[in-house]
Amino acid sequence: MVPHRLQGLVLVAVMALAVAGCGGGTVQVDFSRSESTVQPATASAPRADVVRMAIGSMLSSQPTLAQYEQLADYLGGKLGRPVQLVEGKTYGEVNNLVESGDVTLAYVCTNPYLQGRQDFGMEMLAAPEVHGETSYYSLLIVGRDVNARSLADLRGGTFAFSDPLSNSGRLVPLYYLARLGQTPDSFFSRTIFTYSHDKSIRAVADGIVQAAAVDSMVFDYMRVAEPGVTDKVKVIERWGPFGVSPFVVNPRLDPTLKAKLQQILLDMDEDPQGKAVLQRLMVDRYVVPDDHTYDSVRVMRAYLREHGLVP
Repeated sequence: MVPHRLQGLVLVAVMALAVAGCGGGTVQVDFSRSESTVQPATASAPRADVVRMAIGSMLSSQPTLAQYEQLADYLGGKLGRPVQLVEGKTYGEVNNLVESGDVTLAYVCTNPYLQGRQDFGMEMLAAPEVHGETSYYSLLIVGRDVNARSLADLRGGTFAFSDPLSNSGRLVPLYYLARLGQTPDSFFSRTIFTYSHDKSIRAVADGIVQAAAVDSMVFDYMRVAEPGVTDKVKVIERWGPFGVSPFVVNPRLDPTLKAKLQQILLDMDEDPQGKAVLQRLMVDRYVVPDDHTYDSVRVMRAYLREHGLVP
């Protein structure tokens, strides 16, 4: 659960952006004073034996770190070398860290994975299986009192995207707007970026925006962790399914280390300690999904590129 003080920081940041009324502005939340072993992306180069792992900001910083520090410790124990978390503020920054080799592996959203494959051959190691599925959905949510049944009912309203590269939090709603012959600027009166799905949910719950598109897995996590927040919103559309977010590496990574990392992830559910970490992450196990599970996202990317709506 996000500490109350950090919730306040999130709310202040989002409210400041909402007052500014900009389309596609950036929410900046300062987590530098939180207690964590995480390193900023600009930190000095680590020792040669240190494995650096970046986590995309599906959740805001504090709950993400609390979850994945345990995974980092587990990987480090199996590798016999330190594993250090690296904080990337955006999906694009995490992709850049993988491309440059400044991190060894990263957990990224579906669309950044496909973008990384296109840009530099980013490779997938494994992806989470949850309730027997390796897919998730984009949920269109609105405030409990908002009178809307579909995206078309939100014309002239306010909307929160998560990250510019997010699949469920931006690419999907962009695609369905385009199918209506619209863009965010033509359809909404104001849009914002929150840079994590839980902050998008909070923005809707607190009435800062009327609607948002969010990752179904994050929404399910929030329903357990903070039902008081999710009880203030309702789901009006469910888009998908889409291939789930994977762990990835640079294709130039040492093959021996790459294979070792992959095997550790794939074997976690057979190890009592690993299984305990998976349970905290609300993951059944890690698997190598069929690449075709990402085809629905590829279709949207191609359609939006064809219409000049994404690079």
